[in-house]
Amino acid sequence: MGAIAAPEKKGGIGDLAKREERLAYLLLLPTLVVLILIAFYPLGSVFAFSMTDRVFASAQEPNFVGLENYAKLLSVTIKQLPPALDESGAPVVDENGQPVFDTAVNVLPREPRRYREVTQFSLFGNQYVLGATDRDFILAIKDTVTFSIISVVLETVLGLGIALVVNIPFPGRGLMRMIMLVPWAIPTAVSSRMWEWMFASTRVGIINVMLQQLGIIDEPVAWLVNKSYQLPAMITIDVWKTTPFMALLLLAGLQLIPGDLYEAADVDGAGKVRQFWQITLPLLRPTLAVALVFRTLDALRVFDLFQIVLAQKRYSMASYAYYELINGQRMGYSSATSVVILIFITIFAVLYIRSLGINND
Repeated sequence: MGAIAAPEKKGGIGDLAKREERLAYLLLLPTLVVLILIAFYPLGSVFAFSMTDRVFASAQEPNFVGLENYAKLLSVTIKQLPPALDESGAPVVDENGQPVFDTAVNVLPREPRRYREVTQFSLFGNQYVLGATDRDFILAIKDTVTFSIISVVLETVLGLGIALVVNIPFPGRGLMRMIMLVPWAIPTAVSSRMWEWMFASTRVGIINVMLQQLGIIDEPVAWLVNKSYQLPAMITIDVWKTTPFMALLLLAGLQLIPGDLYEAADVDGAGKVRQFWQITLPLLRPTLAVALVFRTLDALRVFDLFQIVLAQKRYSMASYAYYELINGQRMGYSSATSVVILIFITIFAVLYIRSLGINND
């Protein structure tokens, strides 16, 4: 006789797993509702406002403008400058035999939108001008990206150096760790105002006084007025304040590395430099990647530092959106600016995470 198959038990492991799955969804439902109310609904409202010409703090009925706000924000063009001609109509050349271009001619179109010059550049012997319908926002993107890249690189290198030092046992290490966090603990509004005074071109500015005493400069430098020095000043302030944050994150990663690996490396005769490149850095990579992502995204949406120190002299992307809303009262246009910032940061975050391999780690 053939074997008789045993009947399947009802309420087995499969049913238990399904019940637990349904319970998990039910437990997550309140969190999902809260997210919709406090995050997705306001975000959806910003998207909706960005399609209108809504005026802030006004009873004026908004009109639907579609993608017009985005077109004005992001429209750019590149035009070639014509060569300068002498009285005979021949092209003018400089002392090196290079052609001279007529920079007085406005080659940027005015219809259907008016373009303003952002910058000029040379390429293959020709001179070109880059124009944008919203020059200030394009410059804000450039300044924000430049600020983010340079500040994050400096903060990572300095933070790693500090973390390596305070990870070594020595008398007073606990006090050193506490002092290390003081710049990060100071509110940004306070540190920004403090550095604004230090960068002042008068006798109040201690930086100018120190540089003059050392003979590096002959007269005070207007750090926050001269456009060439504004961005380096912003980077200096941010590096001073945020380097301890990077050091703290990297210190946590260093303390997770087993000490046995270094002891074995010492037995094998590996020097400190070789231990750093072959043990410390590879094992610190996941922590370093997460720290870079968090710090970079935070730098890309910088607002308070630019707002307090430079105000309308120079914009970050976030401070430009603020001024469009408060000063210009263009709520629809400011909403479009915020959406562009969100999309920009999202794309950057995805590319950053993929390139650093955080998912694999």
